[in-house]
Amino acid sequence: MRPPFGRSRTLAIAAVGGTAVLLTAACGSSSGTSNSASAPGVTATTVTIGSTQPLTGPAAPGYSEIAPAANAYFKYVNAHGGVNGRKITYTYLDDQYNPTSTATQTRKLVLQDHVFAMFQALGTPTHLSVVSYLNSEHVPDLFVASGCNCWNNASQYPDTFGWQPNYTIEGKVLGQYIVQNFPSKKIGFFLQGPNDEFGADGLAGVMDSLQGKGLSVDSTPAYYTPTAAGAMAVGAAIAGLQAQGVQVIVSFSVPLFTAVAEASAAGLNYHPQFVVSNVGSDPPTLSAILTGGALGKKLPAGLIAGTISDTYLPVLTASSNPWVTLFQSIKATYAPSLPWDGNVEYGMAEAYTFVQALKAAGQNPTRASMVAAVESSRWTDGPGLTPYAYSSSDHNGYTGVQMVTVGADGTLTTLGPVETTDDTPTGAIVTYSGTASTPPTNGIPSD
Repeated sequence: MRPPFGRSRTLAIAAVGGTAVLLTAACGSSSGTSNSASAPGVTATTVTIGSTQPLTGPAAPGYSEIAPAANAYFKYVNAHGGVNGRKITYTYLDDQYNPTSTATQTRKLVLQDHVFAMFQALGTPTHLSVVSYLNSEHVPDLFVASGCNCWNNASQYPDTFGWQPNYTIEGKVLGQYIVQNFPSKKIGFFLQGPNDEFGADGLAGVMDSLQGKGLSVDSTPAYYTPTAAGAMAVGAAIAGLQAQGVQVIVSFSVPLFTAVAEASAAGLNYHPQFVVSNVGSDPPTLSAILTGGALGKKLPAGLIAGTISDTYLPVLTASSNPWVTLFQSIKATYAPSLPWDGNVEYGMAEAYTFVQALKAAGQNPTRASMVAAVESSRWTDGPGLTPYAYSSSDHNGYTGVQMVTVGADGTLTTLGPVETTDDTPTGAIVTYSGTASTPPTNGIPSD
């Protein structure tokens, strides 16, 4: 078992409005060079990519929307000419957030479906079961839907790339906020684990910011396992934090378990300040879990009011933000049954980055050119609040977050500037001075 505050880091050795968006012709159609079947999964007219997703199981609430949202963006791109004359076919299979199933489904995608690349495969414990296999087969493993530090290991996993800020970067910024705003409160942790990089990486980042600051910290985190039995045990875990006098609970949890934790605290008449990782704090998702009866009874959405978290994409309710406008208009046409929430925004934002990479990989992309395109990328437009970190030695994606809080009506309010950092213990947290980009006029990256 990992020590409570042990570090589990794998380091590398070394926008646009309404229907007008939908009517504009896309860039990136064939330039005149003949298309060829240049790699597995690539024909003259199509590119097939694959993914494993928790369409059912304990991580399905909210997360089951991510791949369909990405596919909606791909459908939009396909309707406007595709990428270099090729349409994107996105095949995503259910792994139920179970590593054994992930291994089976990933091999099916590679060996039977012959996908060109893996894209957006979701989950830290699940994807860790296949990352070595994908790299041994030299399958581009792009933009894993997880903030594990382990994806940033260009020596061991040269074909794998993260996308969202990794959990240690996120944890450092969350920890800084706690130091600045709750210096007299006792801090405790509710984490996926104990042998899970999701919880461990986030904990390491928070502790980087808390250590040496004189705060009172509960040295025994409360852990959960992402199973039905694990959900049943959350109440006891939260009661344990209450008994220890914890006043601020830092939670690295998937949405269902965030909701269970906050509901359990309310049932105990225990009212700590919850500070929750972005991946488990989407207000529409949490509200749907609470009010929909998923926890055995219908509970008020107001239980999440006051939750503190962070974001690295535009706030959902920023109706004038051109990225929000773009993604909402695409959702309305290509995925009208999906809600408008953070998971849908995430799925479309990642799909935008994939199209950037595919265009940069060339008229007839190969697996090697796809990897090289990401490593050499200097993309200046994208929906994130910070630039990407990508290089030949750095396979991290976004490098920072902005703190937010959940209001009584479920909307997010920002709490200060965008902050960037790295995932080392001593790396400084710096206020980002750049400006957010806007999408191209047609909503499709030009390169």
